[in-house]
Amino acid sequence: MRVHVVSDVHGNVEGLARAGDGADALVVLGDLVDFIDYGDPAGGIVGTVLGAQVSTRLAELRRTGDRNALRAYATTAWAAVGDPRALVEEAISEQYARMFAVLSAPTWAIPGNVDVPHLWPTHAGPEVALVDGRVAEIGGLRFGFVGGAPLPPGVPLRGGPAWRPNLVSWEDYEAVVDGFSGVDVLCSHVPPAIPELAYDVVTRGPEAAGPGLVELIDRDRPRAALSGHVHQPLSRRVRRGRTECVNVGYFRRDPVPYVLRW
Repeated sequence: MRVHVVSDVHGNVEGLARAGDGADALVVLGDLVDFIDYGDPAGGIVGTVLGAQVSTRLAELRRTGDRNALRAYATTAWAAVGDPRALVEEAISEQYARMFAVLSAPTWAIPGNVDVPHLWPTHAGPEVALVDGRVAEIGGLRFGFVGGAPLPPGVPLRGGPAWRPNLVSWEDYEAVVDGFSGVDVLCSHVPPAIPELAYDVVTRGPEAAGPGLVELIDRDRPRAALSGHVHQPLSRRVRRGRTECVNVGYFRRDPVPYVLRW
């Protein structure tokens, strides 16, 4: 079997159309949406709807980590466009229509933290398996899938003025992972809590990591634990016991899938 694995597509339709070339199956670990384009302020949903100046400022505030300033600025910016939630959902749906249309068959997919899962069934064809929170067999191996990103313990989810990220409570995320057993390959959008995989060398800080993932790796010793989310990790590969833990890459910038063979 040859399986191609990608994550953090962020609108790269052309790369996604080729991602399954030569593979028996394609696995997508989320973040299909190009919400705010850090390389091109005029791109992405924010740049298209609100303009490059607003997109640039929002990106700056996100990098500073000042969540209160970010929320205040975003609320003011989105209030100027009437019904921001409807506009954003329409723009996201248009992106999904293009991306799901080019997925090679068969595909197994989970959403990332910037995805909108309730829109996926509308666009996913019969050859695309939506497997968030499930164990699925691919080529005789058991793959455990968990999408989205966890909130810190005790922190409630607060939606923004135009968009609600795909975040789940710490406890709910951990419960999904704890429900897996006998998994040969662990697939998650966010990485396990291994510093080399969770630390981003460009933003110079740790990103979200999934509770329970390291414990599952130590308990079940899967062949591989595959994740994305961190665009520039300190290391893309870490061996933990017999498990190869891999960041499959930032597909938007480098559209080359990770290849899993057995």
